[in-house]
Amino acid sequence: MIAKINHMRERWTNQFRIILSLFILGVPWLPARIVFTDTGPKPTMEFTFKQNLAEGELTILSGILYECDQSDCSDASALQELGPQRLTCDARSCNAMAYGFSSYHRLEIQFSDGKTRQSNIFQTAGFDSRYTVTINQDDLSVEAQFSPGVFPPTMMILIACACILIAGAVVISLAIFLIRRSQKK
Repeated sequence: MIAKINHMRERWTNQFRIILSLFILGVPWLPARIVFTDTGPKPTMEFTFKQNLAEGELTILSGILYECDQSDCSDASALQELGPQRLTCDARSCNAMAYGFSSYHRLEIQFSDGKTRQSNIFQTAGFDSRYTVTINQDDLSVEAQFSPGVFPPTMMILIACACILIAGAVVISLAIFLIRRSQKK
């Protein structure tokens, strides 16, 4: 019986060593972001538009994202285009990337009906923020969507790997504890 338990312990120990070795050797081979001169993750904002109008479908012609430090946006200034930092819009959505966003924002979008609508003041929702923008008759309403985008993708991978390692360590510790406990009886 003891020989069988020792054999099982050796097998689990060997399997753990193999899994740990594969993890340590495999991490450097995970795909990384394309390397540019301007490296490092940058916060982003993704705006998805939905229409609250009876009229036909509106399309986006252009947009400006205003950055504010004051909660009333009295100090608003347009997001500057510097390298990758900018607001880009297509017919149905807008995306922003920056070296760092201010705490408060306001959107101003020009639509195909000739109107320029301004949004309510909204706060940054996270590192990779997602928002739903409702197009009303005279204005825009911006609401943050929950997403796990608070962390950059690389950080999410590292957190997942750490959780897997911790779970594996707990299982192995429990197995060793139970084996040792059964040997004492």
